[in-house]
Amino acid sequence: MTYPFKSITQLHDLLEIEPPKHPMVSVIDFSSIKCFSDPSLESVTYSFYCIALKKNFKGKMKYGMQYVDFNKGIMIFFKPHQVVTTTLIDEIKLEGYWLVIHPDFLKGFPLDHKIKNYDFFSYKASEALHLSEEEEQIITSLMQDVNKEIKGPMDRFTHEIIVSQIDLLLHYVARFYERQFRTSTSKQHDILTQFEEILHQSFELKSGSNFITVEEIAARLHLSPNYLSDLLRSISGMSTQEFLLQFKLEKAKELLTSTQFSVSEIAYQLGYEFPQSFSKFFKQKTKQSPVEFRAKFN
Repeated sequence: MTYPFKSITQLHDLLEIEPPKHPMVSVIDFSSIKCFSDPSLESVTYSFYCIALKKNFKGKMKYGMQYVDFNKGIMIFFKPHQVVTTTLIDEIKLEGYWLVIHPDFLKGFPLDHKIKNYDFFSYKASEALHLSEEEEQIITSLMQDVNKEIKGPMDRFTHEIIVSQIDLLLHYVARFYERQFRTSTSKQHDILTQFEEILHQSFELKSGSNFITVEEIAARLHLSPNYLSDLLRSISGMSTQEFLLQFKLEKAKELLTSTQFSVSEIAYQLGYEFPQSFSKFFKQKTKQSPVEFRAKFN
């Protein structure tokens, strides 16, 4: 059974730590948490955003089916109402900070919309952000700044300052993820090679409405769709969906110039239910209709 955390105060109560200074935003020091053994923590949903910097955990923690190593600084992110399953281990000792933000705290600020566009809130725990020592120091300092502002005297500037600090922290996270994508060159290109192989195999084996989807490709690669898309964009400049459309375009050109299939048959092979949709897509990309493109080669 999944246990719902509907408020930040409820989370503090279950973790047996002092009540939050603010009901809609809090920075929890992991080293202060003594109660990790409550069965309620095994499967939970949070009604708020969770941004966690975890480090110096001896061993590994299991989220869902994936083990995550927290010996070094690692960041994980959960969006509201996401189901989080954790295998509990007795006598857990952990360091770092856990920033929790209720969506209502961001209402009226640009970050309310911007935070929904950060794909890392939809990554798997196994796709965590691995920090260098310098990056860890930056994130730790930002977490501490947020905590200091929350616990300080409240005035008319407090709310805006805290939101600005969170905004800055998320900018750094986005920067550090880009660094992680760039520096994992070997792994990146392995994934790109596997991605292209899956596309070619899928085209050979399936057609029509069964043409492979982005979600199916990500599942085959054991990645979340958003993580795969961001990783591919760092390599090729194209998202997964853009890469898939480019593949369809090249296959369409190949079929138009090397086979006698009709435009309708080609459209169906590429997963288009209606030939008109395929023709519209093809013309948008090439400035020619499929018939006009084929005529140049006859």
